[in-house]
Amino acid sequence: MAGVRYRVECADLHAHLFAVTLTIDAPAAQQQVSLPVWIPGSYLVREFAKNLQGLRATQGRRKPVLTQLDKCSWQIDCTPGQPLVLHYQVCAYDNSVRTAWLDADRGFFNGTSVCLRVEGQTDAPHALEIVAPAPSAQATQHAEAPRWSCATALVPLKTDKQGFGNYQASGYDELVDSPVEMGAFWSAEFDACGVPHRFVVAGAAASFDGDKLIADTQAICEAEMRFWHGDKVGKRGGPKLPIDRYVFMLNAVDDGYGGLEHRHSTALICNRRDLPQRGEKKKQAEGYTTLMGLISHEYFHTWNVKRLRPAEFARYDYSRENYTQLLWFFEGFTSYYDDLLLRRAGRIEDAAYLRLLNKTINQVMQTPGRLVQPVADASFDAWVKYYRQDEQTPNSTVSYYTKGALVALCLDLTLRLEGKGTLDDVMRHLWTHSGNSGQVGGQMGGPISEADIAAALEAVSGRSYAVELARWVHSTEDLPLAPLLRAHGVATLEDPSQQAQVLGLRVAETGGSVQVKVVLRGGAAEKAGFCANDEWIGIELPAVGRTGRTGGKGAQRPAQAWRIAKLDDLALYLGDTAKFTAIVARDRKLIKLPLVLPTGVTTWRLFAHDTAKMANWLKS
Repeated sequence: MAGVRYRVECADLHAHLFAVTLTIDAPAAQQQVSLPVWIPGSYLVREFAKNLQGLRATQGRRKPVLTQLDKCSWQIDCTPGQPLVLHYQVCAYDNSVRTAWLDADRGFFNGTSVCLRVEGQTDAPHALEIVAPAPSAQATQHAEAPRWSCATALVPLKTDKQGFGNYQASGYDELVDSPVEMGAFWSAEFDACGVPHRFVVAGAAASFDGDKLIADTQAICEAEMRFWHGDKVGKRGGPKLPIDRYVFMLNAVDDGYGGLEHRHSTALICNRRDLPQRGEKKKQAEGYTTLMGLISHEYFHTWNVKRLRPAEFARYDYSRENYTQLLWFFEGFTSYYDDLLLRRAGRIEDAAYLRLLNKTINQVMQTPGRLVQPVADASFDAWVKYYRQDEQTPNSTVSYYTKGALVALCLDLTLRLEGKGTLDDVMRHLWTHSGNSGQVGGQMGGPISEADIAAALEAVSGRSYAVELARWVHSTEDLPLAPLLRAHGVATLEDPSQQAQVLGLRVAETGGSVQVKVVLRGGAAEKAGFCANDEWIGIELPAVGRTGRTGGKGAQRPAQAWRIAKLDDLALYLGDTAKFTAIVARDRKLIKLPLVLPTGVTTWRLFAHDTAKMANWLKS
């Protein structure tokens, strides 16, 4: 029996409170417990302890002294030989994949938000009992509330038909890496290369097409298993897989998107309109393609970051930031393969893949911060930049997701061009040669460093990639995208950019006004004096004389002033005028800013010019 046991109850659905009982059979004399400040995969200190309340301790009839040590740690003075029992509540009102949620319709939690860590016993077996809410507590505005079920990737010990009951984990890391979904969710099961998978969906509308979601997800999972382990995976005598079970947990909401990877599961959130719909038109909705890319991304993490992982993450420190420069590899390379494997799984066509790649390229090229911070440094600064974005973020850093994906693209295309291998080979080499490759039972994948990545590139290609890594990862030099794409059958064109990009702005157009969110470095708007949070109200155009000069007598066009509700209004009111005055509201003041529309601001457009060359890359 596990010496560390948790019992989680839905104490009050309307108050969003979980009640937790933690029993420690053999506590230390001065037993310390703590709640993590972050969850692996989401690089931000979230201070989960802020939601913990009512902590108390008992040993039999005795109430030992409980002392808070810091924001998330406590010490209990214990009597040797007696079990220690802790009781507390957790407020669960974050409807995301990162923390915990509880209301009358649904419950969800990550162990990092709910389960105190028992210092000194983290590697001992842990047990978790999940208690179903009483039927009366599940009732909502409906006369008869559907009965709740429970889903998790933890190994069951004794559960009822709905999945509530007792589960086990090998230690604290596995416990908190196994989220729990509860409610009257939709559920289906399928096998991928012989491995049982389950998909649960909360919040889906009545039109949801579950059969299509399962068929597409199965194809994605099998494509990724074959990517890592070859065509013999799942067959007799085939390679051993790192998973023997997997659970997808998807929360469909009115507006939301994201995912968080775990060793045997993933938690996802999407717009319910992006779910496949029965009777949908033959053309696949863009939102559903995005959802499939999310599923592909998080499942790829099963190998790349949950097993292959930065050396700095060999053991997590849950009390503070865990820094690494390698998120360009673990998130960026995963972002490269998520859409590429949709193509290889037959879920999208070549043209759709090029559109997705085109979007990634333009996102990077339209980010001035790419010329300020190398992507390796952006990885290290994830805790203070990527996860704490503000109006200056695009000017000071670059996304390690998108820039990292383009680094992967350039490495893959370079390897293929030289005819010595592919990035697929590099990934598989890392898998078989990483820190845990000598484990009993054939389990592979383990902690790696950038030196290991460089060694894998050299082992596959026969030459050093030190120069490329220095230029593409550790400098702000632009990547050689155009020539590499052209060599693989994809040409690039430069089209005129949309109005916001021409001006160097990112805006929100709501309620008939233009709200400035970001002023991009070096753009026309910055030169004119725009600031983030300005409200762009209107424009003034000078009079134009008969000679075409502004301000002359006998004007052919008098001076004009117009209110604008969206940036597209500029084309209507400006005509071929390039110089005008913008009127903005800032701190209740009206300010006039002289603005000149620049020329030559372009956006990339990709198209296939040699489908045979492109097929060699996209399909294998």
